[in-house]
Amino acid sequence: MAPNDSAETNEATGTVVGRRKAARYIVPFAVAGVAAATIGLVPALANSGDPDLPDITAQELIEKIAASDEQQLSGTVKVTTDLGIPSLGGLAGSFAPDAGSGGSSADPESKLMELASGTHTLRVAVDGPDKQRLSVLGEGSEYSLVHNGDDVWGYDSASNEVYHAESDGNERAGGKAGKTPEGVPGTPKELAEKALAAADDTTSVTVGGTAQVAGRDAYKLVIKPKQSGSTIGSVTVAVDASTGVPLKFTLAPSSGGKAAIDAGFTQVDFAKPDASSFSFTPPKGAEVTEADELEARAEKNGAADKAHKDLSALEDFQGLDVVGKGWNAVAEIALPGGAGLPAQGSGDVPAQAQQFLDALGDKVTGDFGSGTVFKTRLVNALLTDDGKVYVGAVTQDALVKAADAAE
Repeated sequence: MAPNDSAETNEATGTVVGRRKAARYIVPFAVAGVAAATIGLVPALANSGDPDLPDITAQELIEKIAASDEQQLSGTVKVTTDLGIPSLGGLAGSFAPDAGSGGSSADPESKLMELASGTHTLRVAVDGPDKQRLSVLGEGSEYSLVHNGDDVWGYDSASNEVYHAESDGNERAGGKAGKTPEGVPGTPKELAEKALAAADDTTSVTVGGTAQVAGRDAYKLVIKPKQSGSTIGSVTVAVDASTGVPLKFTLAPSSGGKAAIDAGFTQVDFAKPDASSFSFTPPKGAEVTEADELEARAEKNGAADKAHKDLSALEDFQGLDVVGKGWNAVAEIALPGGAGLPAQGSGDVPAQAQQFLDALGDKVTGDFGSGTVFKTRLVNALLTDDGKVYVGAVTQDALVKAADAAE
């Protein structure tokens, strides 16, 4: 059994930023990578025993993750996410343009939003940076996303619709295929490394024993905040003892209860997947929509103009400051025009609408003035009446203290 040795690290892995058009093709697979990183075992598939492995320190285990370079794998996975927000299954569709407005149900940018809540079963296959397949299994239907060289295919069996995008090798992420845009973790390893990159003197990093995940022996790396006030209780990464590949990622909230993200393979094989896993031909009678067609239709429907206006509005933000450090860091944002929520009794909104807004959050006061706190299990936001927003993975009390300190 591995000892509970501790270590600190602030190493981060580099990423390559692609041009805007390249991002159109790469982002869906970045999202797919994040989905694969949030693949969770349900409680019924709990560890079947703690294997007896050689002792290892936290620093050695971190180095083992960094040194892992598995380019091929396949397996079955589960995604379980509970952030305390409503299911995005139907909500995603309401934000995405439907067929009548020129959209496609097979477009991965809207389809994969569904993975942000609830429990999902997936099949994955990877053969290097240019060949990946992700299939989301539904009740009597399946959604598949296939990347093979310069082609990205999305297929929704429920609607028999196909999405297709193309990019040449020089366009994808600045000519380096397989690299995702900056700031977007594309694999379980990248997600683990980003968690480790946040480790400083406010963080405890230890080896928390061993486990079995998907039938493989693994060490458990446990990351915890030393500070009070964080909504994150701990992050546990199960690391394959042989390959160094993260097999399971669990994020537990400090409030207790079930994990907000419980992630891991239920079956994994590091052999080269069959080449047929990455071939795709649109089924007979399927409606095929090209990515460029979707962009053209969006522009025709005025969506591009709206996006441009929204971007212009974002440019009116008066900067972003950070209050505090480590796990208690809070982002302070000044809204355009200093607009906060309408004050109660101001007459700006009907009484019933005001009651609805009040029900969504908790009214708070402090040295900063007054405002409303909107909460999820991990991220909380304070919108002050004078038009400032404080956002962080911290408790309501920590948000109020940050707002007071910023005044």
